[in-house]
Amino acid sequence: MATPRIRPTWQPGNVRDAAGGLFALALATFVAITTELVPVGLLPLISDDLDVSEGTAGLLVTAYAFMVAVLAVPLTTATRKLPRKTLLLTTLGIYVLSNVIVAVAPTFALVAVARALGGAAHAVFFSVSIGYASRLVRPHLAGRALALVTLGASAGFVLGVPLTTSLGAAVGWRTSFLVLAGACTLAAVLTALLLPSVAGGGTPPADAARGARRTALAQVTSANALAYLGHYTVYTYVSVLLLAAGLATAALGPALLLIGALGLLGAWYAAARLDVRLRQTTVVTLGVIAAGILTLGLAFPGTVGTLAAAAVWSIGFGAAAAVFQTAAIRTRGASPDVVGALVNSSANIGIGVGAALGALVLDGVGLAAVPYVGVALVAAALVVVLVARRAFPAGPAVEQSAVEQSAAEQDTAE
Repeated sequence: MATPRIRPTWQPGNVRDAAGGLFALALATFVAITTELVPVGLLPLISDDLDVSEGTAGLLVTAYAFMVAVLAVPLTTATRKLPRKTLLLTTLGIYVLSNVIVAVAPTFALVAVARALGGAAHAVFFSVSIGYASRLVRPHLAGRALALVTLGASAGFVLGVPLTTSLGAAVGWRTSFLVLAGACTLAAVLTALLLPSVAGGGTPPADAARGARRTALAQVTSANALAYLGHYTVYTYVSVLLLAAGLATAALGPALLLIGALGLLGAWYAAARLDVRLRQTTVVTLGVIAAGILTLGLAFPGTVGTLAAAAVWSIGFGAAAAVFQTAAIRTRGASPDVVGALVNSSANIGIGVGAALGALVLDGVGLAAVPYVGVALVAAALVVVLVARRAFPAGPAVEQSAVEQSAAEQDTAE
């Protein structure tokens, strides 16, 4: 008697079919991004309470990001045979633990250790979630699926960071971390209920184009690292910039909320265009980010000009995550999970180095120079995109051929 072939629990379909799972991933992404970035708006409060400089407090972002950068690929590889959904739920549980420890930690050293623990969870979460989202839909719809999931990341900027900043200013920064731990718990419960199980595995075919696909993937991750490096050189210290531009402390949370909300426009643009015009969408995204940061440098320390420039910058960055995730998946230079790990790692290299570089510029040359360093790095990312035409193709995504689709399914099932 023949042994029946084992097939994945979930069969990829269209975006509507996958709506529940995409919502769960977007919600989980929201709490993950908020956990990563919550110190950004609370830097002045954390530094005062723990008696460290703002530059030193900014290293909480660096430590977190470096854990992701170093561990994303090895942890993703080590856990490749584990159930994807169980793995995601485990990372959400570690987020809860990390935030609780930060909330009660008496010293900066213990806060840094707890943040590093969260970074280890983050290394797995985004590596798996990028591949997860692409598996919920058919290949030619991956861009839209990833853009919808990254709305959760945009919501982290729009709601998560500003709300935790406002809460921290009102009742203390430790309370912000406790509330965030509760939000992570809620996200884990809803993810358990709404997210369908998918199988791991799956590798691109070992054909003559394999080397070219890997080169394209390397180009995408390089541009991704540079874009995040430039962004976080400045964004890590956005609260310091806004306060120095004359914004009142009580207005910082609402200002970040309004500025972040505009990032949803960028996310909407990415969702509408990525599967049709990937190259154009990428160039426009990086162009808007660079223009916003440059204008911020020129306008600072004027309050109105600084706020307006930050708004333009936010619109551009709202599309960035979906752009680079989609470009990387479309190269098919590795399995979806490994692609996710590489995107995750390269982004967090940019985040970690950016936070550290911003601290060096802030403590050395001065706050006014920070935006100019950031815009130079984003411009370098744009140069990579313009040169790497294969990695960022102009035309629409196409669905895999029947033979290729069957082979991919068989790899996944095995």
